[in-house]
Amino acid sequence: MKLLLGITILVLLLLLLRPGLGFRAQRPSDYTKTGPAFDIRKHLNGRFISEGTIYGPTGRVVSRFVAEMNGTWDGTSGTLTEDFTYAGGGTQARKWMLEIGEDGAFAATAEDIIGTGTGQHAGATVRLSYRIRLPEDAGGHVLDVTDWMYLMENGTIMNRSEMRKFGIKVAELIATIRPAPDTMSEVTP
Repeated sequence: MKLLLGITILVLLLLLLRPGLGFRAQRPSDYTKTGPAFDIRKHLNGRFISEGTIYGPTGRVVSRFVAEMNGTWDGTSGTLTEDFTYAGGGTQARKWMLEIGEDGAFAATAEDIIGTGTGQHAGATVRLSYRIRLPEDAGGHVLDVTDWMYLMENGTIMNRSEMRKFGIKVAELIATIRPAPDTMSEVTP
């Protein structure tokens, strides 16, 4: 009986880890005909507020944050600054440098990003993949991150990110990104 239970658990784990299932199975092509067209030069331009939670490997909330963001663009080059304030009182700043390429592709760099992140627009979504080095007070770990951003009809962006180390999910982020209250009339989907 224990052998049968062990085999069943192993099969279920293998099914869950299969590339064709779950969060990691999404592809930009899945969303080419969905919702309003997400153009980061338009929808990540100006001032934004982001509110989110970070979940640890057990699925429990390990951190909450509010961030002020500001995006500016000059042709195909953009800058997105993020100033985070965490529930525990800590702060963090990041400055993304973005460069639009061909067919909805873009590149992203920041000081705590290892190498260059790669992104892709498709329909109402944007996917960005990169490697990040956490601050020393958070362990200094290097994580593989996949961000998916989904543009809602009212201009709000839903962000879901998975962070992995050695292929194992160690954290997940869920956040909203919405125009700052004084700029809401400037952003239309």
